[in-house]
Amino acid sequence: MRTIGKNRGLARLADADGHFRMVALDQRPPLFDAIAKAKGITREQVEYSDVTAAKRLLVENLAPHCSSMLFDPNFAVPAAIDLLPPRCGLIMTLEEHRVEETAGGRKSRAITNWSVEKIRAMGGDAVKVLAWYRPDAEAAVNDHQKKFVREIGEDCARHDIPYVLELLVYPFLGSANHTADYVESPGKLPGLVIDSVREFAKPEYNVDLLKLESPLAANSLPARDGSAEAKAAQKEFDAIGDICLGRNIPWVLLSGGAAPEKFERVLDYSYAAGASGFLAGRTIWLDAVLKNFPDRAAVSASLRKDGLNVLERLSELTTAKGTAWRARYPVFSDIKQEGDFARAY
Repeated sequence: MRTIGKNRGLARLADADGHFRMVALDQRPPLFDAIAKAKGITREQVEYSDVTAAKRLLVENLAPHCSSMLFDPNFAVPAAIDLLPPRCGLIMTLEEHRVEETAGGRKSRAITNWSVEKIRAMGGDAVKVLAWYRPDAEAAVNDHQKKFVREIGEDCARHDIPYVLELLVYPFLGSANHTADYVESPGKLPGLVIDSVREFAKPEYNVDLLKLESPLAANSLPARDGSAEAKAAQKEFDAIGDICLGRNIPWVLLSGGAAPEKFERVLDYSYAAGASGFLAGRTIWLDAVLKNFPDRAAVSASLRKDGLNVLERLSELTTAKGTAWRARYPVFSDIKQEGDFARAY
């Protein structure tokens, strides 16, 4: 019986047709950097009020046009929870953006004073966690990451709230491509992405929706035109789709800040492999902030024109080609009389 809440929550994230058309605005360092660049200052000089102002503009202009939004508790909620439409689902992030970077890999942790219990209490429809992960990281690092993900999954099961897990491959400290920025790792191998999905799709993690990156770098992904190169690329996406289908876990794509046309190509491959939508942020709204902040009227105008144009194109592609999600409620065969359900739940 402890899946009714999860199904209700996932239904809140999707649109009426069962597609996940979701906008992420829980970004912290990427937004700090965008504001800093727009204002000609350093990241350290970005003020709290700048971040909340930007997030309020994003919610105000984009929330009416998506099925759900991803908030963080420290900036987005105080900035704009009052603007979120009642029908728009609320996903709350749990992970701290500051990670422990070691030579053997990255270790994640939760935001201080934040929990699954608090997310459920404030009316969140789902819990989202980003776990940086590489199968080839040091064993101690991966043990830490698995424990981190598993314990949150146990909390989500206890509170019967959907668990959205985001997985990202990253470059090791000291490597040629190392960066702490939230950008696609150009040297990632498809096997690293696929093996990460295989690990966290296991039942022990209690994941309900996977937010995944492209197994191949978006910028080098060929057109899906039936060529040998395209067919080879499709096999990598199909490997992810097969894992998720085998575990009955729906999956969506993150944009990683890719150019809109590049992300549309990622979605085209993903939908052919069974994906059910997107949870994208910078691809939709970054330019509006970079080019116009702190001119709020100009940011809004850009979001209403260019940002919504991108969001609408992604939504149309999703409706046309995405795999619709359907709730799987329990069968009440054991409920025979008054009191049975309350006792079972």
